[in-house]
Amino acid sequence: MNLLRAAATVSSLTLLSRITGLVRDLILARVFGGGAAMDAFAAAFRLPNLLRRLFAEGAFSQAFVPILAEVRNWRGEEATRTLASHVMSGLFWVVLVISILGVLFAPVLVYVIASGFAKSPATFELATLMTRWMFPYIFFMALVAFSAGVLNTYNRFAIPAVTPVLLNLSMIGFGLLAERYFEPPGLALGIAVFVGGVLQLALQVPALARIGMLPRVSGIRTAFADADVRRILGKMGPAVFAVSVAQLSLVINTNIASHLGEGANAWLYYADRLMEFPTALLGVALATVLVPSLSKAFSEARHADYSRMLDWGLRLTCLIALPAAVGLGLLAEGLIAVLFQGGRFGPRDVAQTALALTGYAVGLFGLIAVKILAPGFYAQQDIKTPVKIAVGVLIATQLANLALVPWLKHAGLAWSISLGALANAALLYIGLRRRGTYVPQPGWARFIAKIAVALALLAVLLWFANERIDWIGLHSAWLIRAGLLAAVLAAAMAVYFGTLLLLGFRPRDFLLRSK
Repeated sequence: MNLLRAAATVSSLTLLSRITGLVRDLILARVFGGGAAMDAFAAAFRLPNLLRRLFAEGAFSQAFVPILAEVRNWRGEEATRTLASHVMSGLFWVVLVISILGVLFAPVLVYVIASGFAKSPATFELATLMTRWMFPYIFFMALVAFSAGVLNTYNRFAIPAVTPVLLNLSMIGFGLLAERYFEPPGLALGIAVFVGGVLQLALQVPALARIGMLPRVSGIRTAFADADVRRILGKMGPAVFAVSVAQLSLVINTNIASHLGEGANAWLYYADRLMEFPTALLGVALATVLVPSLSKAFSEARHADYSRMLDWGLRLTCLIALPAAVGLGLLAEGLIAVLFQGGRFGPRDVAQTALALTGYAVGLFGLIAVKILAPGFYAQQDIKTPVKIAVGVLIATQLANLALVPWLKHAGLAWSISLGALANAALLYIGLRRRGTYVPQPGWARFIAKIAVALALLAVLLWFANERIDWIGLHSAWLIRAGLLAAVLAAAMAVYFGTLLLLGFRPRDFLLRSK
């Protein structure tokens, strides 16, 4: 399998998801602005999103995919099909119960995640209503994550990558109808998430059927009697803790932001959405194609291939993530003004969101590198080491909050996340090097030196352009502002990649195949 081609496929489909996501957020910004409704949505969506990552995409995938790949490699298709059915059955019943409990105890959950809303009964009530509608989303997404794990193991990357588009389309449709047909209008967002979950699951079923892996639902006792299911649960325990540590930091930040006044959670939400663009296009795409290949290489004792794939992922991360971080940091105000300013999203919202985006940009390389380095441990079925590192990072992040939030307000929360991500990536890298499972390929010093030259020229260009363009002041001339931003971005890409070409970089240098 050509890993670069597979990653490009996932990345291109993820790009479609992110483009529709930007359209979604553009509409939400104009309809709801940076006020109480978006504060309520950002907080209410945090909990189902957190549990989705705990029980679905994060901990579950990290434990499930390596074991499923192992069973397929050594025991054949029938054993793989049986394991998939048992895993899906156990997931089905457990997450169904959790979803019901979330709906019943929504007010308590909202208070836990955003206690500052208690000062505003209308915002608290709206967040509670949204939570009740959105909590079942984790049930659908757990089954979507199961399907994606199976499809990725069979090298079917397209359907899982395009699935998030359906959530975006649902939110676009309901967002446009919010003020006309919903009272309060924010309720439309909660219903949109529910509908989006249903649509995403419906897309997976035919894909599983085509590869003969459509599971059969069994009783929960039958599911947990399977020894391989218990192995997955054993791996999930530490993985749940690892993912929960990272997500706990976001929950704490959401609660802190709820005490910083109206708009804080909304500004962080919009900044985070822009960060999702490079994180998903590169980090998620690489992690998606690397985990099955790394797992297979490690289980077959092909340690040189394992190390080579990690090295390839890190080089691509440096090549793409570093210029993306420079661009997001130096053009934060221009990007947000062009994408979101208008309607109820005013100049103050632009400026405050830009502060948060600049803070997030500092840690972009760390956020993406973690998605490359952590699978290096998961492929070895070692989840304890990332857990230990994550605990230390959580403590460090909250200590950073104590120092930065009184000074930088909501932007301090973004800076803390970034510093924690960089520390996380550094510790994961050191851990892989110390155990000898990752050995860097020759030429890293020369590679980094060339990247540094291109980044320096890029930074000078963006700083010069940003100093001479009043992005917010051009609010009445959107086409002019958008044209200027497009020109700056085009020039930036030409300078960066042109410099790399002059220094000897070629696309073929990043081709890699796995067995």
